[in-house]
Amino acid sequence: MNDIIREIEAEQLKENAPEFRVGDTVKVYGKIKEGNRERVQVFEGIVLKIQNGGNRTTFTVRKSSNGIGVEKTWPLHSPNVEKVEVVRRGKVRRAKLFYLRERVGKKAKVKERI
Repeated sequence: MNDIIREIEAEQLKENAPEFRVGDTVKVYGKIKEGNRERVQVFEGIVLKIQNGGNRTTFTVRKSSNGIGVEKTWPLHSPNVEKVEVVRRGKVRRAKLFYLRERVGKKAKVKERI
């Protein structure tokens, strides 16, 4: 039974999955359906966490919009995620950056990795 599930999940994986880490600033190009129209919307922010789980891998991106923090969790292998583009590489020492939720402005910055 488990082998059958693994085979089905392996077919659904994206071949060109993007390479990024926690702390990186990314642009996520997500497909949005409005009525009978479909368009691509860009969501740019810092990756707070990545949860690995085969084709169920998700990542959470946080951005500040008009002074209000907005977080969105995206499935990595979803057909609704068109592409993920890395803008900056971040230098962090943690796997989950939940401490950024309490910080605003310059304090919420992550150092850039060279």
